[in-house]
Parts: sequence; C-alpha cells; structure tokens
Amino acid sequence: MQVTQANQQSSSSSSKTQLKENWRIYMRIIKLLRPHWGQAIATVICIALATGFSLMVPWLLEWVVDVGIRSGRFQDLLWIALAILVTSGLRGLFSYGQGYFSQAISSLVAYDLRNMLYDHLQHLSFSFHDDSETGQLMSRMTADIEAVRNFFPMGLMRALVAVVTFVSVTVLLLRLDVYLALITLISVPIMLVLSAQVVKRLRPLWLSVQNGVGDLSTIMQESLSGVRVVKSFAREEYEIEKYGTKNLELRELNMSAMRLSAWNQPLLVLSLNVVTVLVLWVGGIAVINRTLSLGTLVAVTNYILLLGAPVRTFGFMINWWVRGLSGGTRIFSVLDTPSDITDAPNAKILQKVAGHVRYENVSFAYSNGVEVLHDLTIDAEPGQTIAILGPTGSGKSSMLHLLPRFYDTKDGRVLVDGSDVRDVTLASLRRNIGLVLQDVFLFNATIRENIAYGVSAATDEQIIEAAKAARIHDFILALPDGYDTWVGERGVTLSGGQKQRVAIARTLLLDPSILVLDDSTSSVDMETEYLIQQALEEVMRGRTTFVVASRLRTIKNADQILVLDRGSIVERGTHDTLLKRNGPYARLYDLQLREQEEFEAQMLEAAPPDLDLQTEVLQ
Repeated sequence: MQVTQANQQSSSSSSKTQLKENWRIYMRIIKLLRPHWGQAIATVICIALATGFSLMVPWLLEWVVDVGIRSGRFQDLLWIALAILVTSGLRGLFSYGQGYFSQAISSLVAYDLRNMLYDHLQHLSFSFHDDSETGQLMSRMTADIEAVRNFFPMGLMRALVAVVTFVSVTVLLLRLDVYLALITLISVPIMLVLSAQVVKRLRPLWLSVQNGVGDLSTIMQESLSGVRVVKSFAREEYEIEKYGTKNLELRELNMSAMRLSAWNQPLLVLSLNVVTVLVLWVGGIAVINRTLSLGTLVAVTNYILLLGAPVRTFGFMINWWVRGLSGGTRIFSVLDTPSDITDAPNAKILQKVAGHVRYENVSFAYSNGVEVLHDLTIDAEPGQTIAILGPTGSGKSSMLHLLPRFYDTKDGRVLVDGSDVRDVTLASLRRNIGLVLQDVFLFNATIRENIAYGVSAATDEQIIEAAKAARIHDFILALPDGYDTWVGERGVTLSGGQKQRVAIARTLLLDPSILVLDDSTSSVDMETEYLIQQALEEVMRGRTTFVVASRLRTIKNADQILVLDRGSIVERGTHDTLLKRNGPYARLYDLQLREQEEFEAQMLEAAPPDLDLQTEVLQ
C-alpha cells in the first residue's frame, strides 16, 4: 500500500514537473513575438473585431424574429438584412486580416529562428559537433522550425479565437437566459478533459515523429554523401531497405498521431451537438410555455453554432500545439547548449605573432573522459619546423587541434608568443594560424571562391600567387572555366591531390605566422608531393610549422622530430640523432621511410647531370 502511494506521489510530482516544463517552452516560443509586436497587436485587433462582428449576427436575427416579423414592416426587414450583410462583410474583412497577420508573424518568427539556430551552431565547439548527427541538426533547422512556425497561425491564434469566442458567447448567453447558458457550459469541462488526455498522449508521439525525421535525414545524408562507397560495394538495395524501414517506422508514428487527433475532433463536436439538442429541448419547452421568446431561442441556438467553428478545429489546434511544443523542445535544446570554447571576458586581441609556440605539461581528454594526451611539453621557436610521427591513434591530430583552440586542455597550457591561447580572442588566434587538415573539405563553389574563403577581400593576383605556391595554378588554367570552375560538393570533381593543393593555397593566402599541416601530402603521389614540398619549403621559411609527416623529405628537414605513442612523446630530436639512438623513430624509419630514401637515391643516380631534381621527378 505504501509503495503504491509512493508511486502515485512520484507520478504526480513528475506530471507537475512536466507541465511546468511544457509551459516554460510555450512561454519561450511566445516571447519570439517580441520583435514583431506591431503585427501581433494587429492580429489580436483583427481577431477581436472579426469575433465581435460575428457575434452581432445572432442578435440581429433575434430582433428580426421578435420585432421585425411581428411588426410586419418590410422596410425594417430590408434594413436588418442590409445590416447582416454589412456585418458579415466586415467580419470577412477582419478575418482576412487575422489570417494575413498571423501567417506573416509565423514567417518572421521562422526567419528569426533559422538565423538564431544557424548562428549558434556556427559558434558551438568541435566537441558538440563530434557528438551530434548532421541529419538531426538539419531536422531542427527544417521540420522543427516549421512546427514552431505553424504553431502561431494554426495553434496560438486559433486558440485565441476560441477563447475570445467562448468568453463572449458565455457572457451573451448569460444575459439572454441563465438556464440555457448553464446547459451550454456543460460542454466546457468535457472538452477540457478530452483535450488534456489527447495532449498527454500526443506529446511523446510527436516528439518521436520529429526525432524520426532527424534519423531519416541522417540516413539520407550519409547515403548520398557516401554514394561512391555504396555503389563500390553494390549496397544500393541495403541502403534502400534501411531507408525504407526507417521511413515505414516514421509513417506508423505519424499515423498513430493522426488517428489520435482524428478521434478527438468528432468527440468534441459530438459533445457540443448533444448540448445543442439539450438547449433546443429545454428552450423549445420554454417557448411553448411562453416563458421564453422564439427570437431568444434562435439567438441562443446561433450562438452555440458559432462555437462549432472553433470546436471543429480544436483537434487540429491541439495537434499543432503539441507539435510546436515538440519542435520548440528540440530547438531550445540546441540553443541552450553552451559552447565549450568561448572568449574569456577579458580576452585580448592577438596581433601578428612571431610564432613562438610552447606546450607546457599538456594533457587532454575528449568528452568521453578518456585521456588521449599525457603531459606533453614542446618548445617551438619562431621559424622552426616540428615534424610529428606516430602510429594511428597516438594523438597527433589531437595535439594539433589544441593550438588553434578547437578544444581546451585538461591540464597544462598552450602558449603563443607567451600568451595562453585561452586568454586571447579566438578570431585573432586563428588568423595567425594556417591549417591544412587531413580531411580536406571544399565548398560547392568555384576554385577562386574556395581559395579565397579565408580572405574575402583577396585580389585575383593574391589568389593566383597562392595557387602558384601550392603548385595548382597550371592545372586550374587547363580547366575550361579556369578559376571560375565549380568543384562540386566537397570538391568531388577534383582528385585527392588537387583538393590538397587547393586547401594549401587557401591556407597560404592567409599569410599566417604559424602553419599546421596535418598529413597534408598524404593523398598525393610522389611527383605531386615533391611539387608541394618544393612550394612549402619556401612558404615555411620564417614560419613556425607543425607537420604530421608521412614523407621522408619533410622529416629530414625538420628542426625537431616528435615521436608520439599512446598520447605521450616517447622520443624527440633530429633525423640523424634519432637514427643513432636506434629507438622508436629508427623502427618507424625502417618500416615506413627507408624505401622512400632508397627510391630517391636510385633516381639521383639515374638522373642526367644537366637536369635538376625537379625535372627528374617530373619525368
């Protein structure tokens, strides 16, 4: 017995908490109207006037029955008919205004929400995007915002019309006949109970539907982005089946929600019809007994019929209230997510730096809590090249991501020219650091726009100079549209090496003091790699450069070589000194680099004496 009571109390407390949370979400949605208060007031005025003019018609009919017909004056009937016509016309005019302004408000709010959400997503840290599905975020930007948009005209404004109509009709009925008014009000608690039950069952359903839309978007986005992999493995049928299964699940959830909404509407209409029958029965008896005028009964009946319009749409109105709540919940869950990486309150602007980079006892862990870097200390003097080697998963990329502050350290600190990266503004820090990441991303734009992405005011001469430095200029000129050639989604029309060189040109255009090259020549052949290295040797001069290296030429020219293993630096030094130690670097050299050195030596021996190395490689 005690356990049952405890469960009931827990359920009651949970329901109250959920109710408070629901109203909090609704209040936040309604507050989105603040910038558009003029249109909101205009909508309310139109609702009030449209309702007022609709309420005049039953009063005019009462006058026709009780006064006009009995007097028998044709002129009176003509004037009252004209009054009804004018009243109906004005009601239509203000109903149009109500519809226009409510739709305008919804579009303006959707516009604001899209900007707010997109702006917030752009400023969220890497850790948020690491844990988020692109499809779910796209669903919030589309389906959830659309649900909130429709909440205003289909939910909020219709509810306002219903409330104004119910209150006005109740007051008028009480003035006409108290007993008939009380009979009419029987429908109110019935409707409230039915609606509360529907809302309680609909909310989780619509939340599941909108989560399902996000899952479906994720499947579609992955399948279309990876279409070459799908076709390479002949997995078209598998992808079709996976999409179809999720689509069927989404359809069933939608159908369940619509069935529940569809049942609610006829029940509400039925309750109102039953009340109408009772009013006609009781009122008819009163008219027969001459305790009530026929005109009053006609007016009461018409007022009840006026309630029919909001009641008939009540089911759909509840549907949009619940969908708006689910969409708002998902949108605000993103908007309420703080960025892990933000400017400190007193952050200073980092001017052009010399490029002295220091890692002091740095440790780092991702959001799962597993530490991937342990007590790293690195000192890179301005202009030095730091080569980083290590097996997959050793922490090379994680270490480099701390420098532009994509993530914050767990312990220790990263300094640039003596300033902790957490004490300077993100924008000024990243303007001094040029990155070419391992996963090259190009936008669906022209080659010119991709190279100039980081410097919007770049001139054609600067773009061409960067392209030449990256050894991509000649290839671009050979294209039909030159620098105006579109590269396709993610640069699909270019090879891996071409994309790498465009990305390098994009970085070089920034003219940064610090370069971060995360295995930037891993996707190119020996010939292309040599061309890039030849350009980079000139570009890297005078810049502090961190290179995740897989090619011998980069490593041999480095001022420092760091060998990482399981997040720790197990060896450091120059190429020659590390080879003499016969440690981890020597083993990596034997496994990965000795063949490259032997290949280059063979090419040098076979080269004609009058040609330089560049010509030999190109041949």
